[in-house]
Amino acid sequence: QEQLVESGGGLVQPGGSLRLSCAASGRIFSQYIMGWYRQAPGNQRELVAVIGKSGSDSTLYANSVKGRFTISRDNAKKTVYLEMNSLKPEDTAVYYCNAKVLPTSVGSWGQGTQVTVSS
Repeated sequence: QEQLVESGGGLVQPGGSLRLSCAASGRIFSQYIMGWYRQAPGNQRELVAVIGKSGSDSTLYANSVKGRFTISRDNAKKTVYLEMNSLKPEDTAVYYCNAKVLPTSVGSWGQGTQVTVSS
């Protein structure tokens, strides 16, 4: 199991930006598919963005965040990032980091970081 710690959440006004970070503690970070998911109250956890082992040439985004969010990774720092721009109230949720070896794996989860978009 990979230990994952998210940070960077907070309160931001609509149209604002935040950058989330997820730091991993294992030795094989570069072998993980890394993803960001979110869960709003009363909703199921949903995929936000995924980045493959090879980096920015293998990314996938939810339609709702395409063009506004960017996922990236720094294997040397064992960290994955989520740059969030043009934030909307509907982006309000707890954001979770996930690390998995295979696309079909459950993987490891972080504790989550709260993002609130409100005026």
